[in-house]
Amino acid sequence: MKPMPKIKCPTCKQVGDWFGGDHGPFCSRRCRLVDLGEWFNEEHRISEPLRPEHFSGFEDLPPGDYLDQTE
Repeated sequence: MKPMPKIKCPTCKQVGDWFGGDHGPFCSRRCRLVDLGEWFNEEHRISEPLRPEHFSGFEDLPPGDYLDQTE
């Protein structure tokens, strides 16, 4: 199994192996809660609702957990 790549915490931008911990992709519980608060305050938002054409090209993918795995 190859090592996980180093990524930046979305909140504080520290670099580390955050998916290996309990709070991935965040480096800590604090950063995870800060991000959640930003969603609640609508500082982050989805710009438009998903439409069927957003999924075109993905109809033939077989189901499975492999879609959630990083390469």
